[in-house]
Amino acid sequence: MQPAVKSAIRAFEVLEAFERQRKALSLKDITDELGYPPSSGSALLKSLMEIGYLDYDQERRVYFPTLRVSQLGQWVEDAMFGDNDLRAAMDWLQEQTGEGVILGAQSDIHVRYLHILYSDNPLAFRGKPGMRRPIAQTALGLALLAGKDDEAIETLRRKINAYTDANLDRASLMERVGQVRVKGYSFSKHSFTEGLGVIGMTLPAPINGRTMAIGLAGYVARLEREEERIVELLREAGTNLAAIRGDVN
Repeated sequence: MQPAVKSAIRAFEVLEAFERQRKALSLKDITDELGYPPSSGSALLKSLMEIGYLDYDQERRVYFPTLRVSQLGQWVEDAMFGDNDLRAAMDWLQEQTGEGVILGAQSDIHVRYLHILYSDNPLAFRGKPGMRRPIAQTALGLALLAGKDDEAIETLRRKINAYTDANLDRASLMERVGQVRVKGYSFSKHSFTEGLGVIGMTLPAPINGRTMAIGLAGYVARLEREEERIVELLREAGTNLAAIRGDVN
């Protein structure tokens, strides 16, 4: 896989710093937080200002994002959630369980978490939307793999082994995938953080042509205690969503 371009990464890191701080920031604020040399930090901020993504207050010597930043991704939520049925399904799952809710889709040899609803429980999932996790080592990833044919899974396994140090064994991977196929859902434990787990399954119909998986994330002991109920709720949410969208009779 091609390495990420440093300048592109840094541009987004700057915008994410503003999202975290939610206030105007000076050059020193940004370079201190992100660990950039002042010279390259200054050049990057000036570039973002020149193309219209940052404003600069000369008197206070601080930068602030322009409305262009907020407008840039406004269409994404509509494209992902459509008429908000998917978001409503995620809200409903959280209301029913009190657990975190994760929406994910395949991104090459990873599963990418597209949207996350966080739980108020003390021990809860705290991953960030946009993060990637190994597709063969996560609940949502295994759920997505279970919907593929064996040949496609083997091709993906070889790619994972070629580009990472995972060294996945074909027999053990297919055994895990087989268990998900039989049960209709996956359950990962302690893979992201010790004590946390995720119960996930694929949605019964693609969203905007893309197969997605949804999962409930929480303390393993709670998920184990409520496993049967959680699975039924996930199935109900998926079935209702498919019916609303006209994918089932």
